[in-house]
Amino acid sequence: MLKKILSISGKPGLFKLVSYGKNMIIVEGLNDSKRFPAYAHDKIISLGDIAIYTYDEEIALSAVMQTIYDKNEGKAIDAKNYKDKASLFSFFEEVLPDFDQERVYPNDIKKVIAWYNLLVGAGFTSFKEETAETEEQAEVAAEQ
Repeated sequence: MLKKILSISGKPGLFKLVSYGKNMIIVEGLNDSKRFPAYAHDKIISLGDIAIYTYDEEIALSAVMQTIYDKNEGKAIDAKNYKDKASLFSFFEEVLPDFDQERVYPNDIKKVIAWYNLLVGAGFTSFKEETAETEEQAEVAAEQ
């Protein structure tokens, strides 16, 4: 699900991949539903490709988002409660107890909170990654 949600450097918010073009992709803002092209020179990253460092391994952002969603019962997070480094790390320790505090910065945690709020505001209720088998079943069901 998060594979088609994109972050574009220099543009606020998150975007949904709509279509592919020559040397560009067409994206739609999650907040305002405006469509525009994003070109090859823009720094574009899929949320499905992002992982959070822990001391042992990297945990997919989708798993972290699902944990936050479950912990907050599907409600948005009040970002005003997390202004300093200690409160941000305390919050993230509840979500991901063994995250690497040397490689995960406060700005990273702020970004995760902001993205979570945007996704919940856009109506996302599950952050679990679909397997290829599940996607194929959904496509077959849509064709029938």
